[in-house]
Amino acid sequence: MSKQFDVLVIGGGPGGYVAAIRAAQLGFATACCESNPYADPKGEPRLGGTCLNVGCIPSKALLHTSHLFEEAAHTFAGQGIKVSAPSIDVPVMKARKDGVVTQLTAGIKGLFKKNKVTMIPGHGSFVGKDGEFYKVKVGGEEVLAKQVIIATGSKPRHLPNVPVDQKIVMDNEGALNQESVPKKLAVIGAGVIGLEMGSVWRRLGSEVTILEALPDFMPFADQDVAKEALKLFTKQGLSIQTGVKIGEIKAGKKGVSIAYESKDGKAEKLDADRLIVSIGRIPNTDGLNAEAVGLKLNERGMIEVDGHCRTNLPGVWAVGDVVRGPMLAHKAMEEGVMVAELIAGQAGHCNLDLVPGVIYTAPEIAWVGKSEQQLKAEGVAYKAGKIPFLANGRALGMGDPSGFVKMLACAKTDCILGVHIIGPNASELISEAVVAMEFGGASEDLARICHAHPTLSEAVHEAALACDKRALHF
Repeated sequence: MSKQFDVLVIGGGPGGYVAAIRAAQLGFATACCESNPYADPKGEPRLGGTCLNVGCIPSKALLHTSHLFEEAAHTFAGQGIKVSAPSIDVPVMKARKDGVVTQLTAGIKGLFKKNKVTMIPGHGSFVGKDGEFYKVKVGGEEVLAKQVIIATGSKPRHLPNVPVDQKIVMDNEGALNQESVPKKLAVIGAGVIGLEMGSVWRRLGSEVTILEALPDFMPFADQDVAKEALKLFTKQGLSIQTGVKIGEIKAGKKGVSIAYESKDGKAEKLDADRLIVSIGRIPNTDGLNAEAVGLKLNERGMIEVDGHCRTNLPGVWAVGDVVRGPMLAHKAMEEGVMVAELIAGQAGHCNLDLVPGVIYTAPEIAWVGKSEQQLKAEGVAYKAGKIPFLANGRALGMGDPSGFVKMLACAKTDCILGVHIIGPNASELISEAVVAMEFGGASEDLARICHAHPTLSEAVHEAALACDKRALHF
């Protein structure tokens, strides 16, 4: 007899495992199926999805290690710390990264056990409908569920006719598992993954060239931030070329050759030891057998949902990278919680307009809400406050005063419309802006709140004051 559940979650990534835990907390008999083993030594499915296994978590571990390495090599002396020239042990760095991943993925299994979520190994695909139940094939068995939450995530988009062997030509997975520091590294795509992975290996000694097809650098960010980032990354040693047209790519056993046309139309060739391809991601929906139940997908392979992640089928929901909105783990988690609570008859909520974006380079980059160019395009009257970290005592004391905080507020109501940060700990500082904006806060609200001194958060406070042209320290 088939196993029966109130809720079946297909996919154990951030959106899926959080949805399963929350559904179980709400009293539903809940199961979660996952098939991807990633780098599990036993070949068993590992929870956590791309984020925990080959994305967010391992990349931040490498970013941290490489940042410490660069500080030891270039900034310790300026603070009076004398050390011999550091060297990097890549296998040890990788082992530490893998240990962090193993600890967190095992932790999710523990959370499943604590919350009585049934883990079912195997790939989930629809078979049909059986009364009030959806019939889903998971591995070699069929499972019945009244409610199904699809959280199958996404996979890297590859270049046509360019095989990815994860050794010479890599996507995000291979970029995290290089066995040594390449002398020359090419990166196609100047998005989040390209910039972060390019930064890791540049710090460790690679000569890194990033090729971007779009004419402008970081067009998704506020242009003040993008301009500052390009200046700082270039100064650090990243070679970033925009507006290029990629031509033939030849990969051999010892390296790769990339033919391309530069922004000014000149034919160029880049020879490198390795290549990272980071040109976006595509939703994992091809193995769902969506046609068996009539699940509606759009032309990009994404599942069509409404504002509450309902699909066209009653009792079937979809969250995370397989639906509209930014492909971010924290957005998937919020949607997973929302769906579980909606199934329970509660008022679930996920505000896609206030999902923060972060790039974990050095300096970090974070933003939420509208950029200045968006407000101009929409004809919205606004006022801006911009404060450099150079005016912040804590940043100076840390020896990291690059970047700024920029706040945009409505010229009529003073409601905060967007906050954009490039600088130290931007990933943490942005949360103050998210909270203020989620509650409809004005720049005056943040300006009137006492911030501890000396802290980096004072730069946010000063930016709020600057919206009213009354900054105190700049």
